[in-house]
Amino acid sequence: MYLSRLKLNSAQRGTREFLINPYRLHQAVYRAFPDNSDGGPGRILYRVDKNKRLGIISLLVQSDKKPVWSKVDFIVDCLLEPAECKVYSPVIQTGQILLFRVRANPTIKKKLDGKENGYRLGLLREEDQLKWLNRKAEESGFAVMTCRAVSEGMSDDDKRNDELDKMRHFAVRFEGMLKITDQEIFTNTIENGIGSAKGFGFGLLSLARIKE
Repeated sequence: MYLSRLKLNSAQRGTREFLINPYRLHQAVYRAFPDNSDGGPGRILYRVDKNKRLGIISLLVQSDKKPVWSKVDFIVDCLLEPAECKVYSPVIQTGQILLFRVRANPTIKKKLDGKENGYRLGLLREEDQLKWLNRKAEESGFAVMTCRAVSEGMSDDDKRNDELDKMRHFAVRFEGMLKITDQEIFTNTIENGIGSAKGFGFGLLSLARIKE
């Protein structure tokens, strides 16, 4: 896998457009990877991180294939410095304790008459959000030890500026400490992300070692 970090200039108009229109950001990220005629982009997970204290906005991208950011002019024009990209191959073990961060779309499925798959309903209460994360953790090879949930509100993925064509996702940022319970399953979780709406900036699980 590869991990890219792109520091965005918040003063640029393009950066502001990415932040208010996730579908435009989705298009920009995927343009750095092969299209279907060249084998496809592979699994891509990404997230926008905002450091309010330092005033830095970063785009983190985890991918199966190596991106070519120079192909994406309207991202390059928004960068504060050249994009960083490195091989990402985390070494993990069952029982290991790590810090984590994930921006997720916690939902429950509801049935709807006449619709085979029903629809997803965002979980608005923190208690329900944390229960959702713990359920996901149980099936994803880890246990949540400590966590705080920060609501980021609704994200409108507007394809054609058409109210009927909008996809809305409820965004929650989870941060805390986890313990790996199954190395193999957890490795798969890192590669494939957590929850739904992964193509629109959700599901990327970031990890860090605990400093002594």
